Amino acid sequence: MISTKLTELLGIDHPVVCAPMGSVSGAELTTAVTRAGGLGLVGVSYGDAAFIDEHVARAARGGGVWGVGCVMFTFDERPGLWDKVLGYAPPVIALSFGDAEQVRRYTASAAQSGAHVIVQVHDTEQAAVALQAGASALVAQGSEAGGHHKDRATLPLVPAVVDLAQGVVPVVVAGGVADGRGLAAALALGADGVMMGTRFAVTEESMGTAGFKASLVSAATADTVDTRAFDVVRGIPWDEVYRARSVGNAFTREWTGRDAELAALRAEVEPGWAAAVARDDTAQRALFAGEVIDLVQDVRPAASVVRDTVTDAETILRKLAGSLTSPR
Repeated sequence: MISTKLTELLGIDHPVVCAPMGSVSGAELTTAVTRAGGLGLVGVSYGDAAFIDEHVARAARGGGVWGVGCVMFTFDERPGLWDKVLGYAPPVIALSFGDAEQVRRYTASAAQSGAHVIVQVHDTEQAAVALQAGASALVAQGSEAGGHHKDRATLPLVPAVVDLAQGVVPVVVAGGVADGRGLAAALALGADGVMMGTRFAVTEESMGTAGFKASLVSAATADTVDTRAFDVVRGIPWDEVYRARSVGNAFTREWTGRDAELAALRAEVEPGWAAAVARDDTAQRALFAGEVIDLVQDVRPAASVVRDTVTDAETILRKLAGSLTSPR
């Protein structure tokens, strides 16, 4: 087993976290990862009352160390939903995508509820804010990630955040990790664990549709594209510093780079697009995935992802330790 500051803080067996992906990380995936010894997170994302009452409630009944992932700026737009999440007493709350004031406010509120508070950051400036706000742990997300991200690459970002944290709180790596090699690399960079999204999105317990999973399995990293088109068509006011990585399809080819035009035509385009999503039309729907998609070639049980990631990392670390020689 690999023991780190993260496993010690949370009381989990393995330093592996399932990213709280909206419409993908439901109760079944969360519970499967938690039962396998990692940290499962329900992806509440944009805040939906019915989803919270179903999936957060089921995760709570599953017990163990589990959590909820919340996109901060969207909760400000939906009064009452934050209190609904806290009402289920998640042991861990993962916060992402908020400004400095929101980070301070939501971190304080979550900590007051008794939860461990993990804050995702994309640069050292955000990391400093999260540390000052009292975060229990940081997730340093690089631009290789699927879905929304900024522009700092994982490899140089992580040690910079680790240096800033100075061992006071654990640092978790996100973006560019799909297996034990990524976990071993994260530990070598001084981090305390990994958060994986794309790999867990393509598991048996994921809420992703059949078309979504098949598209990711068959896709290559070269097929991915950074786009704001899905945010614009949904009318979600993402800060323009963030882009979302998705497997490219007919929708991204038509609309990427035409944000203003799509916004102007949204009333006309959105109904047809939503209908296509409802029927799992992979030529139109979002297929969020990271640059690790080359490494994701099958649909597997979430528990096997956790187990194999840790086992492979242990093997790599032992091999590296064995390659050391004493100075002559």
